[in-house]
Amino acid sequence: MNRRFLVMGFFSTLLELFIKPKRGIAASKPMENFKTFTDADWQDRLTKDAFYVLRKEGTEKPFTSPLNNEKRKGIFHCAGCDLALFSSKTKFDSGTGWPSFWDSLPDAIETKTDFKLIVPRTEYHCRRCGGHQGHVFNDGPRPTGKRYCNNGVALVFELDS
Repeated sequence: MNRRFLVMGFFSTLLELFIKPKRGIAASKPMENFKTFTDADWQDRLTKDAFYVLRKEGTEKPFTSPLNNEKRKGIFHCAGCDLALFSSKTKFDSGTGWPSFWDSLPDAIETKTDFKLIVPRTEYHCRRCGGHQGHVFNDGPRPTGKRYCNNGVALVFELDS
């Protein structure tokens, strides 16, 4: 790491925290208003991989989710609480190895700033249970220009009837 990288990271962090408005969870606000269970409750409800992603904010390996190649019409739900998060109408192939969407369903997700890789990123969670879904980037297709990069194990697909 060089000095320029550190200075740029510092200033982008300041911009992210104090200038750029965020929807949903503020970086300093705990997620206490979500329906919560103990870790043991979540482990009983979820697979080991889904627990790691949804409750520990982990990331699954790219190109491992069958949902990455899902092309049928339907709705993608949170694997933790079954809240509808994304429509198949907004899914696209980002080439990243994770299911990607250019928009979420209304009031489905909340965001916070993630500093795990030093440079701030926008992390998003299920609005109802707080389950970690992935990160949103500004390199997606029109009309939003967003790429919601989602962990496949954090989703369940429901086919349109």
